[in-house]
Amino acid sequence: MSDTIKYILDEDRMPKNWYNIAADLPEPLAPVIHPGTGQPIGPEDLAPLFPMALIMQEVSAEREIEIPEPVRDVYRQWRPSPLMRARRLEKALDTPARIFYKYEGVSPAGSHKPNTAIAQAFYNKEEGVRRLTTETGAGQWGSSISFAGALFDLEVDVYMVKVSYQQKPYRRALMETYGARCVASPSEETNSGRAILEQDPDSTGSLGIAISEAVEIAATNDDTKYSLGSVLNHVLTHQTIIGQEAIMQLEMADDYPDIVIGCAGGGSNFSGLAFPFLGEQFRGGKAVRAIAVEPSACPTLTQGRYAYDFGDTGHLTPLVKMHTLGSAFVPPGIHAGGLRYHGMAPLVSHLVELDAIEARAYDQTECFKAAVDFARAEGVVPAPESSHAVRGAIAEALACKEEGQSRSILFNLSGHGHFDMQAYTDYFSGQLEDVQYDKDKLNAALAELPEIAAE
Repeated sequence: MSDTIKYILDEDRMPKNWYNIAADLPEPLAPVIHPGTGQPIGPEDLAPLFPMALIMQEVSAEREIEIPEPVRDVYRQWRPSPLMRARRLEKALDTPARIFYKYEGVSPAGSHKPNTAIAQAFYNKEEGVRRLTTETGAGQWGSSISFAGALFDLEVDVYMVKVSYQQKPYRRALMETYGARCVASPSEETNSGRAILEQDPDSTGSLGIAISEAVEIAATNDDTKYSLGSVLNHVLTHQTIIGQEAIMQLEMADDYPDIVIGCAGGGSNFSGLAFPFLGEQFRGGKAVRAIAVEPSACPTLTQGRYAYDFGDTGHLTPLVKMHTLGSAFVPPGIHAGGLRYHGMAPLVSHLVELDAIEARAYDQTECFKAAVDFARAEGVVPAPESSHAVRGAIAEALACKEEGQSRSILFNLSGHGHFDMQAYTDYFSGQLEDVQYDKDKLNAALAELPEIAAE
């Protein structure tokens, strides 16, 4: 059998529905809280930010949500994405493990993010929205929603975390090529941005700050909605096409993973791969170890507190219960900009609390080493974010070697690193360092958690 397990693009080879893990949770999620009233929010509270179709998906308990045909039509450009067996990496590691990876870098934007960007653009266009605002860290989400905006004739304003804006000019250029406007955040365009700059004129920015800017613009303009690339339930649901495809593709290989791995910043690519497998487990199927890998410089799952918190620095969003480092926390400027978020998706956080998901944290230099080893064996250069999943997979493969166990390992290679080569240049020249977060600033941010966190 070929090491590349790829479905032909026809009606029977692409899932027709997204999978919603809310239908199979052993215990329900904690409610989303309105910060003003202290009561659970309703759909009408989210209407200024999102189209109603997405709001209803956000609160849905239906196991399957139909993928609209116009969305599937765009997906056909690259879906199903390849499932590869990393035989050369297995040989290099001398491991008995079988290592598979789902490669999402084949999308036009080079990552998994278009899976939800296309869907969000479609639903916004259907509701008559003219413009979308959003934030982006490393630029993969910004590139993807810019691509989707071009397809559905929507204006797109992207607030890009300033340190990434400076580190990754080609991501910015890609957004502009698709027709979007890219702004370094914090900026002078919003009250949120100006407040941050007044406190710290040299702020490197954070995803929490950029979210505040994008939300502020959407909430104050009737023709504009906000689009988020991770964290929220509907976003994670859209990504489950990854895991559903992987299940079908592994059937062709007569295999099933013992371990499923993804990098974790807000939680979307990890969830997209892992949730369909966890859903099968919850319904009585085979158990899997699901491992979320995050940067040690922004250790939301491994060092954060499970509590109610704001999703943004400016406190413009509702309160969600999640693992958080505190909305005021600004992580160090590591190259994996897409993983520099203070919080984690409520669904992922909930499943960690239920012991259905494990969490690991690694330094960026060991992740880049893993990425280079992978590239030299398999030929694909991982994005800095994806290198964390590679590091996790290699660690598990080496554990199999030490234990003499032949396990099946599946990880999500969520994007390529072709726009991130400066990071690799820094790594090879010895300029890439393992930066640590400031524990005093983390404790200060956690001390500012809303009082509802104690309930």
